[in-house]
Amino acid sequence: MSKYGLVGKNISYSFSRTYFTEKFEKENLNHTYENFDIPLINDFPKVISETSNLIGLSVTIPYKEEVIPFLDDLDEEAKKIGAVNTIKVSESKMIKGFNTDHYGFQKSLEAFLPIHKKTALILGTGGASKAIAYALEKLGFDFKFVSRNKTSSNLSYDELDENIIQNHCLIINCTPLGTFPNITDCPSIPYEFLSEKHLLFDLIYNPAETEFLKRGKHQGARISNGLKMLEFQAEKAWEIWNS
Repeated sequence: MSKYGLVGKNISYSFSRTYFTEKFEKENLNHTYENFDIPLINDFPKVISETSNLIGLSVTIPYKEEVIPFLDDLDEEAKKIGAVNTIKVSESKMIKGFNTDHYGFQKSLEAFLPIHKKTALILGTGGASKAIAYALEKLGFDFKFVSRNKTSSNLSYDELDENIIQNHCLIINCTPLGTFPNITDCPSIPYEFLSEKHLLFDLIYNPAETEFLKRGKHQGARISNGLKMLEFQAEKAWEIWNS
C-alpha cells in the first residue's frame, strides 16, 4: 500500500486529506493519505525515515519555505519561487521538492480573464505569496506585495489609499486572516474603494465566502475563493508523484 500525506502545523482541517482519500476511494486505489502534524520543521526528517512506502507529501503553512534545507533536490520552478508545496520521495528515500501552487492559481484565474488592468496587490509575504507572484509574472501582471511593515520591496497596509486600490484590479489574500474559526477577520484594506473592475481572490476556502470576499462582493467586485486552486494544485501534485 502506497502512502501519501500532508506536512504542516495544526492541520486537522486539511483539504488535502479529504480530497485524496475521496479520490483513492472513487478510483479504487489501494493508497492512504494522512496528516503529519509536526510542531517544528526539525521533526520533518522523522516523517521521511519512519514512514514506510511513502511516495509523496504535500506541504502547507508554515513549512513551505522552511522545508527546503531538508530536501535532496529542488525542481527549477520551486527554486525560482523559493517555496515548496509538493515533495516526491524515491525508493531510496531521496526527496525532491516541487511547487504546484503557482499552477493551481494560474489555472483557477483563467476563468476570470481578462481583468480590467493587469495590475495586482498580493496581501502577505509568506510561501504561498511567492507562488502567486511567480504565476502573475508569467501572465504579464504588474504587482506589489503588501504586509504589515513597509520595506523596500513591499507596501504597508497603512499606505493603501483610493489611488492604489483603484489602480490594482486584482487583489489576492495570501494571509490566513478569515480562516475558520476566525471568520470575522479580514485584511485591513480600504474596501470602500473597490468596484466592479476588481477581482478579489482569497486563497482560503473555509469558509467558502470569507469576510474579505463578502466586502468585495458588496462593492460589486468579482470574487473567488481558493478551492479550485487547491483542486488544480492537488491534481498537479498527483501527476508529479506518478511520473
